Amino acid sequence: MSISLPVVQSAPAPQGRAFTRSAPEPAEDIREKVFELEAKGEWLVARVPEPWVPVTTKYGRIKKIPLQHSWHHKSCGQCGHIPGYSTSIFWLHRKLGLEYNDPRDQTSCTAWNYYASATSNSAAQAAVALRNFAAAYETGYFPQIHCGTSYGHYKEVRAELVRHPELRAQVRDIMGKLGKPMVMPEEIVHYSEWVYAVRDRIAAKQVRAFTDLTVTVHPACHYYKLVQEDAIYDPDVYGGQRTAVVSAVAQALGAKVADYSTWFDCCGFGFRHILVQRDFTRSFAVQRKIQTMKDEANPDVTLTHDTGCVTTLDKSQFAAQAHGKTASIPVMSEAQFAALAMGAHPYRVCQLHWHSAEYRPLLEKMGIDWREAWREFEDDCERIKKGEKQFLTWDDVDA
Repeated sequence: MSISLPVVQSAPAPQGRAFTRSAPEPAEDIREKVFELEAKGEWLVARVPEPWVPVTTKYGRIKKIPLQHSWHHKSCGQCGHIPGYSTSIFWLHRKLGLEYNDPRDQTSCTAWNYYASATSNSAAQAAVALRNFAAAYETGYFPQIHCGTSYGHYKEVRAELVRHPELRAQVRDIMGKLGKPMVMPEEIVHYSEWVYAVRDRIAAKQVRAFTDLTVTVHPACHYYKLVQEDAIYDPDVYGGQRTAVVSAVAQALGAKVADYSTWFDCCGFGFRHILVQRDFTRSFAVQRKIQTMKDEANPDVTLTHDTGCVTTLDKSQFAAQAHGKTASIPVMSEAQFAALAMGAHPYRVCQLHWHSAEYRPLLEKMGIDWREAWREFEDDCERIKKGEKQFLTWDDVDA
C-alpha cells in the first residue's frame, strides 16, 4: 500500500529555527535486536496484526501501523483532564468500522514519575511497560498508545532492555512474580500515527468543510525528540524536516497549516517545570508559543498530539489573563479536530466544555450550532441526574 502525502504550504522557517538532521543516522535498527532476543528465548515479540499501513520514519525506514485490532493504552492525563481526547480516538475507530479493545486492566506508564521527579528506577519503569505489553498480548490485541510521554518512554525502555541483559534479568524476575510473559511489541505505535495512517479514510467521511480554517501545529517533544528515528517524516511535509503526523492530517481535511518561528520549542509543560516552576510553564506556554502563533499566523485553532501539550497550551491561557495577556487560541488534539470534521458532537464526543480557551467562535466557523449542541448535552445530563440513565452510551453519542 503506497502513501501519498499532501504538501503543507507554509512560510519559510526563520533563520536559525529550522530543524536539520545534523545527527547521524543510527547504525542499528533496534527492532532487529528485538527479534534477535526473541530468537534467543529472551522474550516474545507481539507481531503487528494485518492489515497494516507502511509509513516512512525519519531516516527512510518503514514502520508498520496496524489499522485495527488495537489495545488502547489510555493516558492518565487525557482521562483526567481532557476526556474528549480519548473518546474522539475511540469514536474515530467506530465510525471507520475498525475494531479495538478498551482495556480495564491497564496501568499508568508512570513515566511522569520518572521524568519529573527521578524517584523511580530502571527495573520498575521497564516492568510497568512490559506488564502492559503482556496484558495486551494476553487479549490478542496490539498496543496503541494514546500519550506521547508513554510512547517516548516505552521506546527508551525498549532500548534499555535490548542493550542491558542485567536489566532484562531483573524485569524477568518481576514478571515471573506477576505470572506474566516477557513481551515486546514489534512496533511501538502512537495513536497519532494511526490517525495519520487513516487520514484519507477520515477525509472521505468528512461532513464539515474546513477549507476556511487556519491551524498551527505544535509537534510533541516526547513524540519526535525521544528516539527520533522512530517518528514519521515525509519529504512532502516541510521538506521532511519536521514530523508529518499532525500537519498531514490537518492538510488532508482541507485546513491551511501555517508556520510560526517557535514550532520546535516545548509547549512549556516540561514535566519538572509544571511541578516546581508552574509560573515558568504558564509564561512559556502563553508568551513563547500562543502569543507567537497569534502574532505570526493568527490561526483559528492550534493542534497537537499529546496530553501535556493540549493541557498546557489550553489551560495556561486562562491563567495568563490575570496578568493582562489577551492572546487566545483554541487548542485541541488532531483526533478531536478529525472527529469534528466527520460530524462528531462537540460535547458528547469531543467534550470541549473541558477546555479553557474560548473555542465557540471556532465551532461557528466550522458550521456547528454550539448553543443547540450544548442544549442537547444539558438534556443528557438532566436525564442522568433524574436517574433515567446511568451514563451516556455509544448509542447516545452516535445519535
